[in-house]
Amino acid sequence: MRIALGLSYAGQNYHGWQSQAVLPTVQDALEAALEQFSQTRIGTLCAGRTDAGVHGIMQVVHFDTAVVREPHAWMRGVNRFLPRDMSIQWVQEVPASFHSRACALSRRYTYVLLESPVRPSLEAKRVGWSLYPLQINAMRLAVRPLLGQHDFSSFRAAQCQALSPVKTLLRAEVGRTGSYWRFDFEADAFLHHMIRNIMGCLVMIGQGRKPAQWMVDVLEARSRLIAAPTFAPDGLYFMGPRYAAQWGLPERTAAFDWLPGA
Repeated sequence: MRIALGLSYAGQNYHGWQSQAVLPTVQDALEAALEQFSQTRIGTLCAGRTDAGVHGIMQVVHFDTAVVREPHAWMRGVNRFLPRDMSIQWVQEVPASFHSRACALSRRYTYVLLESPVRPSLEAKRVGWSLYPLQINAMRLAVRPLLGQHDFSSFRAAQCQALSPVKTLLRAEVGRTGSYWRFDFEADAFLHHMIRNIMGCLVMIGQGRKPAQWMVDVLEARSRLIAAPTFAPDGLYFMGPRYAAQWGLPERTAAFDWLPGA
């Protein structure tokens, strides 16, 4: 049968989602725990591969297995073998036609940033950081031109393997709770480092080093050389995909409420 699960993890101790030969990854840790629980080798596929240092609030994963267990048994059993910085939030049996990546209608990311004259301490590796004050109106103006379907080549990493740089950004919002800024993005799909490159531009605009109109210039240039440097991965969270209601999968978990401004 095919099983889908929602996984939360802190990404600072992992070199991204995808399995690697030597470096620790989220996929390797999950598959090792699945094997310990089921006593069989289980391969997994995820909704969206995250980079090194990026966190997952609700990574959706699916796998096929001949091992029959109740959903709550999979959740509790596998969590026993997972590292303390990751846990399965829910488990559900799904039809064989379900695919965590191919069936996703959109994907959501949030970036959390601390504005402070002092670097993060308790939040180290969990938030981005701006030493200088940020201007909310300028950043809100700057994200508006990014909405809709565009060629996002200016925000694409050199090693990006996407077949096309054209993506549709469905949502881009900027908010603040105390000293913490929250940037929410939703799109049909994202390019490698796309959000971190957008964040680099937004922070430059928010700090007054560039006008809001500069974002349009960067977008239209379709050149990575025009944009700001890639921002730190520390404050980036994969909030999870959205699926059609027919699959009956959760859209959020308790971990959503942990972030400022949730």
